[in-house]
This record gives sequence, structure tokens and C-alpha cells, in this order.
Amino acid sequence: MAQRSSSDLFIKEYQDRFEKKLRENEINSLEHWKAQLDKVIAMRPDGVASIQLQITKISEMMANRIKVLKKE
Repeated sequence: MAQRSSSDLFIKEYQDRFEKKLRENEINSLEHWKAQLDKVIAMRPDGVASIQLQITKISEMMANRIKVLKKE
């Protein structure tokens, strides 16, 4: 019985570390993309076209990142 509780404890600790790392990765990802959007918000565009161009660039960056992650 002691062996089982030891295994359960190991699994619980491993799950906790995994979930913590997952949260950290998600926070980092969101911070990165928020910074990209903040740059667009901060700019003083001449018109809608320049905003569209920046949003398109961000969208392409996201698509490239998704493609890279799917390959891993």
C-alpha cells in the first residue's frame, strides 16, 4: 500500500509541475501576442491600410508559429 501512495504522490507532483509549466507557456505566449497588438495600438497610422498591414503581419506571424508547433 505504501508503494501505491508513493506512486500516487509522484504522479500528483508530476501533474502539478506539468500544469504549472503549461500555464507559464500560455502566459508567455499571450504576453508576446499582446505586445504585438500593443504596438499596433500605439502607432499613429495615416489610414486604415497601415493598420490592416500590421494586423496582417501579426496574423502571418501567428500562422508561422502554429506551423512550427505542429511540426514538433
